[in-house]
Amino acid sequence: MNKARINRIFEIFKWHGGQINEDGHPEMHAPVSHTDKGIPYLTQTGVAMLGKMQFSLKALKGFLSGFPEELGFLSYLDDPIKLENGEALSKTAGQLCYMSFGPKRTKNADADKYFENIRSSGHGSVLEHPNYSFLIYGNSRSETHEAVRHRSGFGYSQVSQRYVSGKVLRFVERREFQRIPKMHERFMRRVEFLWNEYHEIAEELYQLQSKGEEVLRAEAKTDLRKKVQQVARAVLPNETEAPIIATGNVRAWRHFIEMRANEHAETEIRGVAFRIFLCLAVVEPLLFEDYEIEKLTDGTSVVKTKYRKV
Repeated sequence: MNKARINRIFEIFKWHGGQINEDGHPEMHAPVSHTDKGIPYLTQTGVAMLGKMQFSLKALKGFLSGFPEELGFLSYLDDPIKLENGEALSKTAGQLCYMSFGPKRTKNADADKYFENIRSSGHGSVLEHPNYSFLIYGNSRSETHEAVRHRSGFGYSQVSQRYVSGKVLRFVERREFQRIPKMHERFMRRVEFLWNEYHEIAEELYQLQSKGEEVLRAEAKTDLRKKVQQVARAVLPNETEAPIIATGNVRAWRHFIEMRANEHAETEIRGVAFRIFLCLAVVEPLLFEDYEIEKLTDGTSVVKTKYRKV
């Protein structure tokens, strides 16, 4: 294990505002700004790992003890080097394929070589077992439209503009607009106008609904509100914040990172993928140690590996 590299990744993680919370989960939060009229908006994406898998080494004992004692399978439980949960599960999955639990197995001290072999041979199926869940916010509707195209190995839960009232409406300012004063001013004016437009339209629709407007009728109170909000949301732009929780296995996250933390990816989703990479790399360094960080001329960062599509 390259400790110098792991320390460097952790320093980059912290430099970007990352911290490990009291539950041991990485998080990289984003501040909320306001226009002169108090309309909330965010200028970067917030990422927080909400869930990570838990590996139980002891749960193997009943299985391993069922084989002849001379095979030495129970020694697998006594490896002095402890791996992170995802690393331990992936390594155990690989060793199960060959029933490699005896004294001649690859010990945890050589786990970096083990995963190097996994990557170089392209046998990424063992990376499908560990799953990690992220809250992603301060991201635009356009970003999530791209993100949810990654289906294999992922699950998503996203805010519904039909069910959620305008009280939690926030916007996202693109990085490019932040750096061009005229574009920033246009953004500020635009979101203030659209905030008011959304609420004014919603209020007018509520008034029509209360007067019995046919197209706005519904049976239940929740459906009445939904009828209004599904119409009013039509004026909301791609700059509307669209928080999402995404769960994926390591193999799926690797593919997402390779496709989106890439110089050819759109800049907003590139930032999301880069932050997710940093969080995963500080939690499961052996599973992501083949990635190298590069800085682009526009100030954003990408990650690259010679082992794509493992």
